[in-house]
Amino acid sequence: MTVPDLRDLTTQLCSFETTDGAEAAAAEWLCDRLADAGFETHTWEADPHRLAEHPSFPDDPADIDAAGRPSVAGVLEFGDPDAGRTIVLNGHLDVVPADDDLWTSDPFDPVWGEADDGAETLTCRGAVDMKAAVAACVHAAIDLREAVDAGDLDLDGRVVVEAVAGEEEGGLGAAAAALDSPYPFDRDAALVAEPTKLRAVTATEGTVMKRLRIAGRSAHAATRWNGVDTLPLFERIRRAFMELEAERCERVTHPLYEAFDVPWPIVCGRVDAGSWASTVPGTLTAEWRIGVAPGETVDEVDAEFETRLAEVVADDDWLSEHPPEFDRFSIMFEPAEIDAEEPVVRSLQAAMTDAGLSDTAPAGATYGADNRHYIAAGVPTVVFGPGSIDQAHFPDETIRWADVETAREVIRDTAVRFLGVDDIDGTVGVNGS
Repeated sequence: MTVPDLRDLTTQLCSFETTDGAEAAAAEWLCDRLADAGFETHTWEADPHRLAEHPSFPDDPADIDAAGRPSVAGVLEFGDPDAGRTIVLNGHLDVVPADDDLWTSDPFDPVWGEADDGAETLTCRGAVDMKAAVAACVHAAIDLREAVDAGDLDLDGRVVVEAVAGEEEGGLGAAAAALDSPYPFDRDAALVAEPTKLRAVTATEGTVMKRLRIAGRSAHAATRWNGVDTLPLFERIRRAFMELEAERCERVTHPLYEAFDVPWPIVCGRVDAGSWASTVPGTLTAEWRIGVAPGETVDEVDAEFETRLAEVVADDDWLSEHPPEFDRFSIMFEPAEIDAEEPVVRSLQAAMTDAGLSDTAPAGATYGADNRHYIAAGVPTVVFGPGSIDQAHFPDETIRWADVETAREVIRDTAVRFLGVDDIDGTVGVNGS
């Protein structure tokens, strides 16, 4: 029963170009490695018709790209598994595209290097988000099994390591697993190993994606006064939305988000206006990502921005006569949060302390993750992993290797504590105790 060591497993996973729905080869390869290491393996694909009923996904199954995108998992059982708990260690295989021109190396040719302080680093697409963390979860489970086999631990229960597809597209694999479990047993808790700088994240933000369409009137640039330029109209709307963002950051509060300058950010990530350089732009399309705080719903925040847009429209003669369209598109992320007293959180905090991590306080994150799917299904889920979100989706995505090793240790010990806990105070069955 062998599997590549943590370094080699990470390197090989990162060598797969798992962009644009191309997770299958990596999933098959990892499933084989899990089987080689003695895991009982499971494979599933998301059903677009099932996901179309889910609030995170488009209503039309044809708009959900799930075919040929398997998610895989490996299960290890200890003692009497049905007498103990089950913990899921989750990560995703898909990565966002990489613009080769902005990288100093091939994004899918992992490069080992050294930081300014001498720390070993790994640079490649997926190093942070989040193939190193997937590999850390695999080896955390193997480490636990080796300790049980050596007689150092006496545990009942299961560890499930998941590598899912389509997280960047709303969580295809995780949502499918949460809605219709691929396992013949219950799940008691989960840990999603997204990059948290080795912090215990108990709250994640939601997002609503909106597309704005504005109609003006085209005219020749030489007589631009005959046209209605959509760009000034857009700027009025953008300014109103940024003002609403500032108001929301003052009005909507959460104790885990006080450290963020902009806890509920909005971004207009794409604008397409006009058709020709010498023509007044008579059409404009803008796509927005709007933050949703834990405790809010996507619908509530959507309604706030619809109301603000209506106020701008009412104050402008042209927009009143030609009202913009402002529709949801793509995926939605509901916010998610669990109580810091959940056993999986307390198990994680104790493991962090044992590893020398001093900041074990619960934290919030301004991004969404697959934890929301499991929480919605009644599975308490904490987010913890190596690397920083500041590196995710960036050129020359880089992770400090020592953080991956630490994550492996902490995730293993979290599972040990969660499976071995006899009561809420955290008594752990070690060496038969």
